Amino acid sequence: MSFDLAALAAAIDRHGPVVRVVVARTAGSTPREAGTAMLVWSDGQSGSIGGGALEWEAARKARDLLAGEADRQMMVMPLGPALGQCCGGSVTLLAERFTALTLPARLPFARPLNPDSPAASREPPHIALHPRAGIAVTDGWLIEAGATPARPIWIYGAGHVGRALVDILSPLPEISLTWVDFAASRFPDTIPQTVTRLVAAEPARVVPFAPANADHLILTHSHELDLAICHAVLGHRFASAGLIGSATKWARFQSRLAALGHGAEQIARIACPIGEPELGKHPQAVAVGVAAAMLRPAQCASRDMQKTGDRTG
Repeated sequence: MSFDLAALAAAIDRHGPVVRVVVARTAGSTPREAGTAMLVWSDGQSGSIGGGALEWEAARKARDLLAGEADRQMMVMPLGPALGQCCGGSVTLLAERFTALTLPARLPFARPLNPDSPAASREPPHIALHPRAGIAVTDGWLIEAGATPARPIWIYGAGHVGRALVDILSPLPEISLTWVDFAASRFPDTIPQTVTRLVAAEPARVVPFAPANADHLILTHSHELDLAICHAVLGHRFASAGLIGSATKWARFQSRLAALGHGAEQIARIACPIGEPELGKHPQAVAVGVAAAMLRPAQCASRDMQKTGDRTG
C-alpha cells in the first residue's frame, strides 16, 4: 500500500474536493490491512477499505466531512460491537479532505494524528517504512510512502480468457495491465481506464517495448501468433511468461523454439499449460487460476501457473 498522489489529484480534478480515508492502524481480525485507502467525493467513491458496514459508515462520515468545515477526522471503529461485523477486530481510520490547493507537496507524507497535540510541534520522525504496507504510526505521527511502481503485466489476446483475466486483474492497484491484440475490433467496446490497450498488427513486434520486469501472458487465438510472441519474449528480458495451451502444444513449441536458437533453460521459463486443473476449462475458470498464480509471491508464480491440465488456446 502507498499514498497514490496521482490518483488523488486526478479524482480532485474530476470531482472537486475529495476525502481520502486510510486505514491507519488495525487490531485483531480486520477486512483490510493498514495502508488500505479509498477516495470519497460528493456522489461517488473509488477503492475499498473492506466493504460492508465499515466501508458504508466510513463513506457516510467522509461525506459529512465534505459538507462541513473540518479537514480531517480520526475514527476508531470496533467491527463487532459497533458495526455488527464478524471480524471482531477494530480499525483506526483517518479521513482527510483534500483540494487541489491542499495536496501534499511531496512524499513520504507525514502529518500529526492530532494537530493540537504536542507531537504536532515537533519534527516528524525519520523511519524506514515497510515496503509492503507503506505506512507507519509513530510518536503521534502518521507517515505514508509514495506509490511504488505498479507491477507490469502484458496480456496478449482479447479472446475469452484474455477478457476474463483483464476483468479480474484490472481493479488491483498494484498491477499495470497492457492488453495487446492485432485489431481494435478484437477488444470489447468498454475497457477499464487502468488498462492500456495496444493494437499491433504483429503483436510480437511490441514485446521489446515491455519493461524488463514485465510478466507476459500469451493467450491469442493463433498458435503461430503465440509462437512468435514466445520467440520475442525469450529474446527480451522478462520476469515471467505463461502460455495457454495443452501439453501437446507445449511439446511442439519447445521443439520449435529450440530450432529458433533458444536454450532449454530459457525455454523452461515459459509456463505452459497455465491455470488450475481442478477449476475446469471454462475461460473464467482458467483466468481465475492464472490470476491466483500471478498474485502469489514472484518465486512461486511461474511454478504455480503450470499446474493445469490440457487447455487448447
